[in-house]
Amino acid sequence: MSDYPLKTHHLTANTIRGLAMDAVQKAHSGHPGMPMGMADVAVVLWSQFLKHNPKDPKWPDRDRFVLSAGHGSMLLYSLLHLSGYDLPMEQLQQFRQWGSLTPGHPESHLTPGVETTTGPLGQGITNAVGMALAERWLATRYNRPGHEIINHYTYVIASDGDLMEGISHEACSLAGHLGLGKLIVFYDDNGITIDGPTELTFTEDVLQRFAAYGWHTQRIDGHDPLAILAATEAAQAVTDRPSLIACRTHIGFGSPNKQDTSKAHGEPLGEDEIRLTKERLGWPLEPKFYVPDEARAFLAAKGKEGAEKQAVWETMFHSYREAYAEVAAELELALRGELPAGWDDELPQFEPGSSLATRASSGQVLNAIARRVPYLLGGSADLTGSNKTDVKGEKAISRADFSGRYIHYGVREHGMGGIMNGMALHGGIRPYGGTFLVFSDYMRGSVRLSALMGLPVVYVFTHDSIGLGEDGPTHQPVEQLMSLRMIPHLTVIRPADATETAVAWQVAMTHKHGPVALVLTRQGVPTLDRNQYAPADGVARGAYIISDMPNPQVILIGTGSELHLALAAQSLLADKGVAARVVSMPSWELFDAQPEAYRHEVLPPHIEARVSIEAGVTLGWERYVGAKGKAIGLDRFGASAPYKIIYEKLGITAEVMADTALGLLG
Repeated sequence: MSDYPLKTHHLTANTIRGLAMDAVQKAHSGHPGMPMGMADVAVVLWSQFLKHNPKDPKWPDRDRFVLSAGHGSMLLYSLLHLSGYDLPMEQLQQFRQWGSLTPGHPESHLTPGVETTTGPLGQGITNAVGMALAERWLATRYNRPGHEIINHYTYVIASDGDLMEGISHEACSLAGHLGLGKLIVFYDDNGITIDGPTELTFTEDVLQRFAAYGWHTQRIDGHDPLAILAATEAAQAVTDRPSLIACRTHIGFGSPNKQDTSKAHGEPLGEDEIRLTKERLGWPLEPKFYVPDEARAFLAAKGKEGAEKQAVWETMFHSYREAYAEVAAELELALRGELPAGWDDELPQFEPGSSLATRASSGQVLNAIARRVPYLLGGSADLTGSNKTDVKGEKAISRADFSGRYIHYGVREHGMGGIMNGMALHGGIRPYGGTFLVFSDYMRGSVRLSALMGLPVVYVFTHDSIGLGEDGPTHQPVEQLMSLRMIPHLTVIRPADATETAVAWQVAMTHKHGPVALVLTRQGVPTLDRNQYAPADGVARGAYIISDMPNPQVILIGTGSELHLALAAQSLLADKGVAARVVSMPSWELFDAQPEAYRHEVLPPHIEARVSIEAGVTLGWERYVGAKGKAIGLDRFGASAPYKIIYEKLGITAEVMADTALGLLG
């Protein structure tokens, strides 16, 4: 530690402070205070510890760095620029502008070197738990003596706000329980939030709380480079639990009038204050966005070292591939996010006429896939038996044994969502997780970010309607299904029977444009005879004609358990001499992505008499039933009773659907 170049360190930290001040001022918006306060911590971490290669930001064995306090994005952009990533100065100068690679909060799918999309507080640290979990699971499964192919840390900079948000409590509790020793969090303990001092709302002892979670904790001066060095080394020496380093810092460090105030948090310092701050720091007033060569070289050196480490790693991987060909091939497939040949060859066949809840058929399909896809890793938020998400014959992951393939998340829906995002971002794992559909509300923030990042996460949402019965309206989802459909890039699939469920899983596993939500019943539904009805592979197109009649006068549209009511309504109408087409529409998103010709084939524009039926709110169905059609659903909460009675009392029946169709036909 004694040979650490303090002069160069301070020069580099002030470079970051200058870049943050200038970029936020030029954009007339942003958060300069956090980058100014955490510059010392970041410089130590990126110059001495972080294993990364700016020329290959996706090297599998790089360390992961997560800026959970995403509002301080100029800290990360400055680090990436100075370290040699493909983020030129012009991009820093276009901070927060249209088309730039430097948006207000970091976005993983946009900017080279950004590991995850952060900003909503608590999400980044939760993603990091998923990354650390993925690292340990992959290392346990794939490393061999002399071939530590997976061996890296996950580092986080988190703020007071991150640690206030409930999701971080969920994730950090689980991280401590599992003993994720390669997770190291630097807590920016600056005592300031937007409303003012944290003492207004946040007075617990954070270190005691994390110690109770099972974390190793330290408290240091976040502006003392040698203390930061020593604390990081101490954290690395603790291998049986994650580490939290509380770094006491000054937000807006160096600003004569705004340091340690909320004024440094979410607005530019102002030209006059920037001048005073640069004078206090001994920093040139001009040019703006000034970067000394020595500062650039200091951080770039670690990147060059990372390139050398990657070359050594690649040599080791070549040896690993020769010595352990089968396991190496599996790992490479996993890291590429691809599926093994024949991964869906063993999907179960379901007996027509048998009654099976789609959650149950989902469990059978999941197990068949898991036998062929060894890096499919999932769990449930304390609802394993209800969600049917367990993999038969596989152990659950535990602190002492990470060789299992199942995760007991506990009652932590939101944490589960953020952790799954982290695993998907890390790579090498296909994550899935289950809970009741009504509790998707608890994890909506994570689902939304999964969709924003385009991550291949599978959500298993069971107990999808009033069909769950006696538990009543607190547990009966009414608006959740439609609410999920509103999230861009999230594909929602609500299969009608066991055979559609199998196809839905095939779609979920091969879908390349974001997460998929499988919405499944609690109650049994009949397995349709595909000799009588159209093949279920139409699920992949979102909607298909499952039963037709010559010259149909009306179109009946159903999803999930209500498709069977539409088929029954078709028979009732036939008895009255009315020809009806029945359309199964398990996924709006997949259907909307089809060519117009196909959509018009399924829903011909000239047939204006259309009736949809779904046990949820009707908002949105007008896009498919049209101005002259009718949506049957529930624009109210459910009730506590046996599910068949609830359906009857609330008018979700074949008879109501048939009568509605007759009314439309006059």
